Amino acid sequence: MITGALRQTGRLFALAAEVSRAVFRRPFQFREFVEQFWFVAGVTILPAALVSIPFGAVIALQVGSLTQQLGAQSFTGGASVLAVVQQASPLIVALLIAGAGGSAICADLGSRKIREELDAMEVMGVSPVQRLVVPRVLATMGVAVLLNGLVSVVGTLGGYFFNVILQDGTPGAYLSSFSALAQPADLYVSELKALVFGFIAGIVAAYRGLNPRGGPKGVGDAVNQSVVITFLLLFFVNMVMTAVYLQIVPPKGG
Repeated sequence: MITGALRQTGRLFALAAEVSRAVFRRPFQFREFVEQFWFVAGVTILPAALVSIPFGAVIALQVGSLTQQLGAQSFTGGASVLAVVQQASPLIVALLIAGAGGSAICADLGSRKIREELDAMEVMGVSPVQRLVVPRVLATMGVAVLLNGLVSVVGTLGGYFFNVILQDGTPGAYLSSFSALAQPADLYVSELKALVFGFIAGIVAAYRGLNPRGGPKGVGDAVNQSVVITFLLLFFVNMVMTAVYLQIVPPKGG
């Protein structure tokens, strides 16, 4: 079991390296990239906007309640917005892309594999990785970066509304605490997380789609496995990136 897991992990990293090299090879499948970008964006924009509102509200309410107990209500805005921008927004985007876009990518590649379309492409001298996988991975990365900005804005506005309306906070204190605690590096690391998470979601979906087992049933199993594996990797990578960021970038005013 351990040997099999290590072998699968090695193949996953090999595919990631192959995709990274194929990005710079010609010809670039621009039309396929646009189609996949539009598809992934279409299935994730509305759910991301709807999910970010309760996420921002829960964070704002929880942080507001805690700061009231500690007598630090003036820092509610900064703490809640930083939590949304640094942690909640990239994870929301990554989970939605993995669950909606990644599963569709895995199912599409898996169905092509069991119909032997990918084998036919290799016989004709066409690389399935460069022709199909690279545009899909780049599409998930691009959508993740742009969608992260949308989720950050919607989550921040939701937190502002619930803090000011339900917890009797003041708009001035909310905004001033954010400007006192936040810095551009917080947004940069959020976008970097979204980029990395989009890459992981695309690579895992493509890998499981290229390696289904057992016909049509295997494609369904591969879709489920791709979503679960992506979720596990995302939380682990988020923990590592957060720890490294907090060690490298000092807090504002520190």
